[in-house]
This record gives sequence, structure tokens and C-alpha cells, in this order.
Amino acid sequence: MTYVVTEACIKCKYTDCVEVCPVDCFYEGENMLVINPDECIDCGVCEPECPAEAILPDTEDGMEKWASFNRDYASQWPNLTRKLDAPPDADEWKGVADKLDKHFSPNPGKGV
Repeated sequence: MTYVVTEACIKCKYTDCVEVCPVDCFYEGENMLVINPDECIDCGVCEPECPAEAILPDTEDGMEKWASFNRDYASQWPNLTRKLDAPPDADEWKGVADKLDKHFSPNPGKGV
């Protein structure tokens, strides 16, 4: 088992999860984060820290596509090792459904 970030993170990009990760397995895109499932140690400390409830175990139904998505983008985006300020409109995007097709950016973030 590993944990994955889902589309609930898109345009929210809270980074509370990054601060508690003991192995620095988060990677930053322009408007979301992903977890490298090959680096995740399945400790689960990130899941309850996510205000958008975007982090789920890959054993839940439908998470196979998100495990692949996370793996793909973790190999392209820079590693993020510390908490950043959330985007100013993050709370407005929290809970919005179906963000992947219309709002996802494949561009990398800055990483730190």
C-alpha cells in the first residue's frame, strides 16, 4: 500500500502534508502536489493533515489511476520538502468536483 494525491488537491495545493512527511516523497506541480509511490513508506501521517481530503490509500477503489498519475508526475516535478502558503483562493476550490480535465496544470512547481 501507498498513499496518493487525487484531483481534490488541484488548485487547493495545501502543503500541510509535506511538513509531516518523514521521507520527503511529495513533488510539486504548478497547482497540485503528488506523492512518489515508490518513496512513500505508507506511514499515513499525511492523510489526516490534508484540508482538502485529497490524500487516500491506493487500496481504495479507483485509486489505480491516481497511483500511476502520481508516479508519472513525481518523475517530472521537483521535490517539495517544506510547507508553503496555500494559494489565496485555495478555500474556494476546496470540495469542487471534477477538476482534472478543466483545471489541472502539468507544469512543474518551484520545489524547495
